[in-house]
Amino acid sequence: TTCVIVEMMAPIFMLSSFRVLRKGAVGLPRWKLIPSSRSPHSISMTTAVASLDISPSPRCLFDSPVRVRVSGLAPLQEVTLRASLTDEAGELFQSSAWYRVESNGELDLSRSPALGGSYSGVEPMGWLWALAPNKPFRRLVKRDVLSPFYVQLEVFEGHGPPGKLLCKGTNERSFLREGVSRIPVREGRVRATLFLPPGAGPFPGVIDISGTGGGLPEYKASLLASHGFATLALAYYGYEDLPKDMKDFHLEYFEEAVNYMLQHPQVKGPGIGLFGHSKGGDLVLSMCAFLKGITASALINCSVANVGAFLHYKDVTLPPLGFDSKRIKMSKSGIADIVDVLNNPLEESNCKSLIPLGKAEGHFLFIVGKDDKNWKSEFYARLASDLLLEHGKDKPEIVCYPGAGHYIEPPFFPLCPASMHLLVGVPVLWGGESKAHSWAQEDSWQKVQDFFRKHLGGQDHVTSKL
Repeated sequence: TTCVIVEMMAPIFMLSSFRVLRKGAVGLPRWKLIPSSRSPHSISMTTAVASLDISPSPRCLFDSPVRVRVSGLAPLQEVTLRASLTDEAGELFQSSAWYRVESNGELDLSRSPALGGSYSGVEPMGWLWALAPNKPFRRLVKRDVLSPFYVQLEVFEGHGPPGKLLCKGTNERSFLREGVSRIPVREGRVRATLFLPPGAGPFPGVIDISGTGGGLPEYKASLLASHGFATLALAYYGYEDLPKDMKDFHLEYFEEAVNYMLQHPQVKGPGIGLFGHSKGGDLVLSMCAFLKGITASALINCSVANVGAFLHYKDVTLPPLGFDSKRIKMSKSGIADIVDVLNNPLEESNCKSLIPLGKAEGHFLFIVGKDDKNWKSEFYARLASDLLLEHGKDKPEIVCYPGAGHYIEPPFFPLCPASMHLLVGVPVLWGGESKAHSWAQEDSWQKVQDFFRKHLGGQDHVTSKL
């Protein structure tokens, strides 16, 4: 179904008395009225309704595309489309782009090219992925998955500074499909949230482990559950009674989480999947090296060495990979480039931090942003592949995305080129070019789901409508 959200009035001239010709010369009026041969003495004026249409529904999952159309505009009229989203901290994110209305009085983002602004060309979802914070170094993050994000779309007359408001509408973007269960987990030492898809299980099981930042991010787990996976969002520090900071981690804690999933009646065996980004990625690799019951692991921009904290398991300890802060490059605006800071894990003095992937079991998918400025993700992925092959393991899949930065998120999250780094203490570059990064997010999100379905089983029955 389609939905007309808000309607406003926009005047147009009827052609029964006058025909309208466009003047192209600079400085002349954009429209000139020429008396028609049928009625040279009168002008008839009426009004048309400008309306903004979002289909298949104005309510959808955050990772679902929608079609935005505006009708009732003047033919070839110049307009500006502005999108606005206020996050849970009250920070405003906006995008704007200039368009020329089609000759039929419609603006259809699936075929109408943006002429400039936050994005250009035919970009049906550009208004969302091109959102930028009004204040520097802010990243769009979803903390409460029970509430949606609301994106307000407004169409203004003219290009440049906003002119007259012609029409507007709201796109409600949720993180939970209808029927998904959200279950807080406090089993033994495990602090997590389990999301179960609607319907009769059991479902393929996945544990989602986020990067540096602490707390319990749930947005990726809730979206994966909306696509048919029983997904456990796992906290590991900076949450409730877990360690307050990154100093020492014990793999036995993560082992408890794996066993919880393996024993859950709604989780399909015999093994589970792991999904890790950044620091969460090297934790996933360590879990694969030491723990049992893991069938498939998808990793986004991760290290092949243990980073940031000591990692203990029984009588084994992996020290954190060394670094040299002198290799930080500071820009004139005070943003740090830290891509060269970590030491090479192949050097003798650093090899104790290297994760022993020769012991790892299961299938691997490495997602790499080639413009990752946090660390050398492509080098780490290829090194991981070499280590696995040296020990007779299956060749992992590596997918590299030119122009993608460090924070490869679910589709349509806007690029965060730089923000505060918890460990560095100053804003750092994350890398990425907005359009290429957005495409990488769409493509990789589907690849991750396809990878888990291939090795864990399961189907996706979700539609964009909630």
